[in-house]
Amino acid sequence: MASRAGGGGRLLAISDLHIGYAENRALVEKLRPESEDDWLLVAGDVAETVEDIRWALELLADRFRRVVWAPGNHELWTHPRDAVTLRGVARYEHLVAMCRDLGVLTPEDPYPVWEGPGGPALVAPLFLLYDYSFLPKDCATKAEGLAYAHSTGIVCSDEHLLHPDPYPTREAWCRARVELTERRLTEEAGDLPLVLVNHYPTDRHPMDILWYPEFAMWCGTTLTADWHRRFRVAAMVYGHLHIPRSTVLESVPFEEVSVGYPREWRRRDRPPGIPRPILPRESPERGTRIEPDGRTGQA
Repeated sequence: MASRAGGGGRLLAISDLHIGYAENRALVEKLRPESEDDWLLVAGDVAETVEDIRWALELLADRFRRVVWAPGNHELWTHPRDAVTLRGVARYEHLVAMCRDLGVLTPEDPYPVWEGPGGPALVAPLFLLYDYSFLPKDCATKAEGLAYAHSTGIVCSDEHLLHPDPYPTREAWCRARVELTERRLTEEAGDLPLVLVNHYPTDRHPMDILWYPEFAMWCGTTLTADWHRRFRVAAMVYGHLHIPRSTVLESVPFEEVSVGYPREWRRRDRPPGIPRPILPRESPERGTRIEPDGRTGQA
């Protein structure tokens, strides 16, 4: 554990800024804290190029007391538009070094302690990836799941742009990251409540409302399904699905905080680009509660 911060302010979260879109870049340019003590958790998919990622994180780090970043799949793409052609682990390490240069915390840094309102809580940015274990119905293997996805035309661009080098597969990289992170949480979490920040949810239940259920294969891993029970989790913050909402699973809030693409946020009633308060936790709006047996109710 490392940096601690007290005083006022809020622990805020946002993800999927996708500033390659001019409209989304404009949202980030307007994004400012309400208090000089506000922290911002950024749960991945800032942009596809290192230049854009640096621009956004540097701007946010200049405005917020602390910025904490967890990588999304888009940051890990080796995109043909990007001047940085690194792949896999080398690309991730390049982004971590860039964040450290900007004063932005990453999954490779000591976990900071939020001591503002709603705290203290240990903030744990994670980098876990996915392993194709969220398979479509009636599919028993990754090969069957991918064949089904290709038949529907719903195939994540990761298959072409997210390289696992030097790991042989993305799922092998995922397993290594889960093992490393699980060990670290076990050793370092202590008695403080945890705010987990990951691009993907640590449980499959948020995928239940996907229009294209086959996309769940690129959305996480069953290896983390019990983390909200095993660890003292105060909140699980994620993005990736572009379905911003709050759910509660076995008393643990799961917060999807994505902005998404302009075509998506233009259809919503709420104004886009406003971070979600995580701590102190506001009285939740009427939303979805997930019971231990998988039933849903109203919270």
